[in-house]
Amino acid sequence: MALEVQEIVRKVRRIQIVANRQVDDLLAGAYRSVFKGRGVEFDEVREYSPGDEVRTIDWNVTARAGHAYVKRFAEERELTILFVVDVSRSGLFGSQAGSKLDLTMEVAALLMLSAQKNNDKVGLLLFADGIKGYFPPRKGRAATRRLIRELVAADPSDAPGQEHQGETDLAGALQYVCRVQRRKAIVFVISDFLDEGYERALRIANARHDVVALTVADPRELELPPVGFVTLEDEETGRIVEVDTRHPRVRELFAQGASSRRAALQTSLRRSGVDELAVRTDQSYVASLNRFFRMRERRATR
Repeated sequence: MALEVQEIVRKVRRIQIVANRQVDDLLAGAYRSVFKGRGVEFDEVREYSPGDEVRTIDWNVTARAGHAYVKRFAEERELTILFVVDVSRSGLFGSQAGSKLDLTMEVAALLMLSAQKNNDKVGLLLFADGIKGYFPPRKGRAATRRLIRELVAADPSDAPGQEHQGETDLAGALQYVCRVQRRKAIVFVISDFLDEGYERALRIANARHDVVALTVADPRELELPPVGFVTLEDEETGRIVEVDTRHPRVRELFAQGASSRRAALQTSLRRSGVDELAVRTDQSYVASLNRFFRMRERRATR
């Protein structure tokens, strides 16, 4: 059943409150330092100011003028950030205080508000077994608040006319991004990546944009506790299996399968040249974001 309007409003307020507490203290500066980047479109030459990167110095103009000038690029003034968010039914799973989708909403809202504070354009693409909604990048507080509302309102349990959605179509979402987003953008793909056959689309998208895979996981997807017979259901296909978690071999096989899927995902991302930002429902996403930002910053200064 779709969320009621009042419930949507309450969730939006709570998410905004939680996210806003983090933006100023933890992430605004890190966001700017990592994503200000050097753009691809030359804009102008201006005099060097303390803090400008040495690599942006225009040596020809500097030699003629007798003092330093730097090249300015369009993206230094304004970035385009696109959030590609998986709202399939597998996001409803969660063994902790909240589900994977709850975590997705908080992290996306935090990054959206950081982008808004940096005066960037922010857009949103919702997908599951197909495209569920696309909201082109816009600037401003009102535009960002609308995106957060749309994200909260995208209830995966509301699948009209059928009990279960089809399987997640990540490749289709990435192909859609390449069609609608022509200019280079930073693309956060937020998903549990429980899908296959998307590697080529991911590689093409990352060649055109700066793609970041924000992977969302729950500890119970990685290992089973010994609690007896458990009925497991695939939220997207409806497939059901019953297992006895008291048997060590059952838990071992489950953990091995999870480990293999994790290794395959990391290999796929590495081959595609895509950075991973991993978050889990049982861990602080702020710590994960900070580690990611530090990694990107260190690499940018090499």
